[in-house]
Amino acid sequence: MLSLHRTNAATLSKSLIRHSSSNTASKYKVVVVGGGNAGITVASQIYNRFKQAGKALNPGDIAIVDANQYHYYQVCSTLVSSGIRQKEGTRRPLNSVIPQHISHISENVKSFSPESSSLTTASGSDIKYDTLVVAAGLQINWNAIEGLPEALADPNSGVASIYSYETCDKTWREIEKIKSGNAIFTQPAGVVKCAGAPQKIMWMAWDRLRRTGRFGDVKVDFYTGMPTMFSVKKYSDALNELREQRGVGGHFQHNLVAVDPENRQATFKNAEGNLVKAEYTMLHVTPPMGPLDFIKGSPIADATGWVSVDQYILQHTDPRFSNVFALGDCSSLPTSKTIAAITSQAPVLTENLFSFMDSGKVGKATYDGYTSCPLLTGYGELMLAEFKYGGEPKETFSALMDQGKSQRLFYYLKKDIFPAAYWNFMLQGKWFGSRGIFQPTW
Repeated sequence: MLSLHRTNAATLSKSLIRHSSSNTASKYKVVVVGGGNAGITVASQIYNRFKQAGKALNPGDIAIVDANQYHYYQVCSTLVSSGIRQKEGTRRPLNSVIPQHISHISENVKSFSPESSSLTTASGSDIKYDTLVVAAGLQINWNAIEGLPEALADPNSGVASIYSYETCDKTWREIEKIKSGNAIFTQPAGVVKCAGAPQKIMWMAWDRLRRTGRFGDVKVDFYTGMPTMFSVKKYSDALNELREQRGVGGHFQHNLVAVDPENRQATFKNAEGNLVKAEYTMLHVTPPMGPLDFIKGSPIADATGWVSVDQYILQHTDPRFSNVFALGDCSSLPTSKTIAAITSQAPVLTENLFSFMDSGKVGKATYDGYTSCPLLTGYGELMLAEFKYGGEPKETFSALMDQGKSQRLFYYLKKDIFPAAYWNFMLQGKWFGSRGIFQPTW
């Protein structure tokens, strides 16, 4: 166990830290900011990598800083919103999923001081590190849409979103409730968690309406701030063809700016800057997203607020902060922000951080931008979009089947295999993206 001592700064409460002695921890070999899937996965892989090299870290040498009470398997929110799973099964107490050999500091980060290899928590405590990994996720800007928070809280508004634990099951209730009228699904321009998710729930709702004999009475429309259905042409073309075949309206470069639940009206701004109003019976909203406030404007952020890292080795771009790494949604990596991306980023970061700590230089591991969007297109069918930097497809099953078409096999991967892999392998640092349980070597 670490030899822990007090600092001159405000100290952490013993109740907020695991693996502490009678005094308070002040420094760790590795500090990971964020206890989501990226943070726990990479912390576990780092611990495992040192152990494999015969240089095992002591329990508590790695710390995760996160004040959240729960850990969420966010990927399952679409399944909850489709009536396939119960939302209670998508979250667990955060402390229960962080391995016991990793310290958990139940605090939020307030600021970074990379020049002194330290950070300050919301309570004013200073934590020092040899290396820092930022895996804090992103921020959902609910208030960026006028009237949205109130509409989501109103059980009679007809407005829901898969992007919140509190409202993902409301989405299912709204799908079941609608008998006729207009069902509108939105997607903003810019970054969102899993860019395919806004239309996944639309396709599942469409199929549910069809299977229950309501589709003829409900008009389904997709309003997206993007110019196409998807960022990768192969899948975008296939999804647009599907949209036309299924009679779903497509309204491109339309960003939702306001919701009026009393009059059941949504207001969009189009590419020309004009306001367009649409009446809805049911409205599913994907809110705008962006970098977290405590990262924006910090020394480790780029001009847009993301943690600035090299897109191939995941090390900070500023040579002064070479002991800082980042992955996942908070990073500047120019790829789609998905859990699949994290599973490919984590081994690269782990190898390069291990080499940096061991020799002072990063290793040979490189990230090619791989990410994946398992696009549900109905019950029992899924289009598995896999691609890398530049929007170039990088498909796992292309030799066996056309991944530009929906397949039943892919549906069961998402529904059954991926959740089991997540809870039983990924959080233990034993899942490596499209390679499964087979650890990559460099």
